[in-house]
Amino acid sequence: MTTPPVRSAIATSSRISGARRVITSLSRPSPVVLRCNILDRHRMASTASGRRKERVVILGSGWAGYGFARSLDPNKFERVMISPRSYFVFTPLLAGTAVGTLEFRTVLEPVRRLGLDRFHQGWADDIDFARKTIRVEANTSDDLASKTQAAMAHRPDGDGGTRRGAMFDVEYDKLVIAIGSYSQTFGIEGVREHANFLRDVGDARRIRMKVLQSFEKAALPVTTDEERAKLLHFAIVGGGPTGIEFAAELHDLIRDDLKSTYPELMHFVRITVYDVAPKVLPMFDKKLADYAMDRFRREGISVKTEHHLTRVRPDEHTEGCLKLRIREYGDEEVSAGIVVWSTGLMQNPLLQKLGTKAFALPGSEDGTAEMQLLRDAKTGSIATDAYLRAKVAPRGATAASSGAVPLPDVYSIGDCAAVAGLGLPATAQVASQQAAHLARQLNRSASVNAGADVGAKPFRFRNWGTMTYLGGWKAIHQSSADELTGWAAWVLWRTAYLTRSMSIRNKISVPFYWAISWIFGRDISRF
Repeated sequence: MTTPPVRSAIATSSRISGARRVITSLSRPSPVVLRCNILDRHRMASTASGRRKERVVILGSGWAGYGFARSLDPNKFERVMISPRSYFVFTPLLAGTAVGTLEFRTVLEPVRRLGLDRFHQGWADDIDFARKTIRVEANTSDDLASKTQAAMAHRPDGDGGTRRGAMFDVEYDKLVIAIGSYSQTFGIEGVREHANFLRDVGDARRIRMKVLQSFEKAALPVTTDEERAKLLHFAIVGGGPTGIEFAAELHDLIRDDLKSTYPELMHFVRITVYDVAPKVLPMFDKKLADYAMDRFRREGISVKTEHHLTRVRPDEHTEGCLKLRIREYGDEEVSAGIVVWSTGLMQNPLLQKLGTKAFALPGSEDGTAEMQLLRDAKTGSIATDAYLRAKVAPRGATAASSGAVPLPDVYSIGDCAAVAGLGLPATAQVASQQAAHLARQLNRSASVNAGADVGAKPFRFRNWGTMTYLGGWKAIHQSSADELTGWAAWVLWRTAYLTRSMSIRNKISVPFYWAISWIFGRDISRF
């Protein structure tokens, strides 16, 4: 039996617990309060001098967004990133992961290891430039994070049939738009549904599975020779560096690893690169491009220029295969086991939404002046000045309007930006240099004066050269200082990509997996 003192202690404990529950219930924030907490959670962050740090919100975790967040001084700014994926992808090595030369995590850098003040995994659905507020849709779907096809189906305001995530607002003091771009499909029928892109790890994993599956299906005794020829035709659309490097990596996989495993299938294998231009690798001079084509010709890789793909559809006679209609072939269709699409870039749908809305400049006296975000007439990117500040003009004006002015505290870098007068290509090299430049200028301005802008030093691009892998330990490299081909260019190619890897972990793991693949061969299992 419980003694009276013990019963008293239990009763007292129960009353205290009940009181705690009541207090907790009364203090639990409503959805409105919770939203305000999300907006203001870090407003008390301050520098060593006692003043509040400005909140810099970065949209995107690609070359521009990740590089900027990595370089921005956390002691001077509050860093907040919004991106549908929680990692950065080292895209130049993505083709190697698609064939098993590297493992997927060797090209990834987790965003949260940057030590950001806040990271929100979601899509920027809209931006209120007048109130300095971003409307964000939460993203918890793996497909929307790692596969280009799923990401392209997502649209602001829920267009495209995707399920909407939770919505919330994030305020900013300064905004850096680095949302990148999507693969350009030119509206060709069936490309988005049936082609394979190569811009993210989900794309690379899907290609790797598809290539190995094609060989397994072709090796079955019930598969006919006609079906084997379809399954083992690998079509690559796009003759730029991505398409050429994937063709080279695929050829290495087949020659070095699959040939000994499926020797009876080798005479069915074909790799074809299609491009609409008169020559592939247009960024290289003719001598280097011809060297690349000569090497492909010797290795049995077919390159067909001035070929226009007009449709991609499933092959109704062979499961898993596709039919390609090419304008130059008339009604005749080409069969392929896989189509890898790498033909150019299109702007993020968010830019289309922002480019059509009118808004008042922050701090305007009457708030009635209608301004419009300017976009480059050729690329659709956000037009910026030489200091990477987004430009606006009165509603209805064009990018060439003399009334254009910088939008206060809003910057744009990477594929989604077009710097006035420079005409820069949408490459990782440009994006990373812009990110580093903008971060340096903001760090410097914060040291001099709180709230200062970046109008001290304009951005200047320094071209370090262009390089492309051609397979078989051969590559080409072109810069203003030299032109290299063959093994020497391959050494430079690998050295450059290794040194550009972001983390020490990947600087170690990348050469480790290169060595493993060279000594033991690539992993050809499907899982």
